[in-house]
Amino acid sequence: MFKTLPQSDPAEFAGRRVVVTGGSRGIGAAIVQRFLDGGAIVVASARKATDETPQAATFIPGDVSTPEGVRTLATAALEVLGGVDIVVNNAGAARTHLGGIGSIPDEEWVDALALNYLSAVRVTGAFLPALRESGAGSVVVNISSGMAVELAAPLAHYGAAKAALNAYSKALASELAPAGIRVATVTPGNVLTPGADAIRQTLADAQGVPLDATTSAIPLGRPGDPRDIAEAVAYLASDRAQWVTGTNLVVDGGELPIA
Repeated sequence: MFKTLPQSDPAEFAGRRVVVTGGSRGIGAAIVQRFLDGGAIVVASARKATDETPQAATFIPGDVSTPEGVRTLATAALEVLGGVDIVVNNAGAARTHLGGIGSIPDEEWVDALALNYLSAVRVTGAFLPALRESGAGSVVVNISSGMAVELAAPLAHYGAAKAALNAYSKALASELAPAGIRVATVTPGNVLTPGADAIRQTLADAQGVPLDATTSAIPLGRPGDPRDIAEAVAYLASDRAQWVTGTNLVVDGGELPIA
């Protein structure tokens, strides 16, 4: 069971301007709320808002899987915020193909790359001038997936896109470090979100096992809560991590075969 966290410092991110893609539900909504709790001014973006979308954030609808969608988001967000200090690239999704790699259509490989990898490249690029203008202390956090390191054939297109995101993040961190802009990656394990739950249910049905079996091997004894990932993002974006860049923080309850 997820333990109730201590109250966030309401001044931790006071005055900081934050953009979170895929911020309408699940991990994204939890990240948005965590920054709001810390006093930040937050723009959340996704294709559409949901009942989970924090009301205190400014919501900008859009599709960051396309260059046009990214440009529209960047223009609108900068008009709202007047600049940006923190960008969290969380947008992502995948379709499960039980027939394996050979059953994944070509267009879905392209779609997976566009949403799960190129969206982060384009969003970061669109906001980079504003991040540079903000100065040292600006941060980019990219949300990856355990599928990038523990590939499963039904989701190979998704895992490959996230693996590309990991490589990009490391290279970007080295390039931007002299400007004082930090870049980090968070790799979630099995987290309870609407999208991940649907994937796990599909895999459980195919294997003829109960849904709980898909998370039963987690050493810490429970699946993740979106707030677990939000706390990791908050740490990396905070001054507590001022000497941390290029890292990939794995938040998985001990399940993945990486440290």
